[in-house]
Amino acid sequence: MYAAPDPASITQLFHEFYTDVRRDPLLAAAFGPRVGEDWAPHLARMVAFWSDVMLGVKGFQGNVYGKHMTLEGITLEHFRRWLDLFNATARRLFEAPVADELMLVAKRIAASLQYGFFGKVEVAGPSA
Repeated sequence: MYAAPDPASITQLFHEFYTDVRRDPLLAAAFGPRVGEDWAPHLARMVAFWSDVMLGVKGFQGNVYGKHMTLEGITLEHFRRWLDLFNATARRLFEAPVADELMLVAKRIAASLQYGFFGKVEVAGPSA
């Protein structure tokens, strides 16, 4: 288990997390058609974004909010599933205080995106 995030642990987190996303029927149906067969560029962007957020490593350029707002058919269940999978992966790889910090950031991002999709925040965190 990792006691602190670093570039290697952030990379592992997102590679394992998105393996689970691709196996999840609901999330795979939402993201798979947009990402396509080659997930490597998306994974690199996610690692860059989260390295920026968690480690202060500058290098991510993009509009996370704008990109997600173009997805169609997103429901609250997508947010529940995404947060549940993220929570499980973070808790499997990191000690509790780090996993808690990662989840705090994930919940903030989810809240912002929910507000964009629905005009309100309904899903605050993992259901488990």
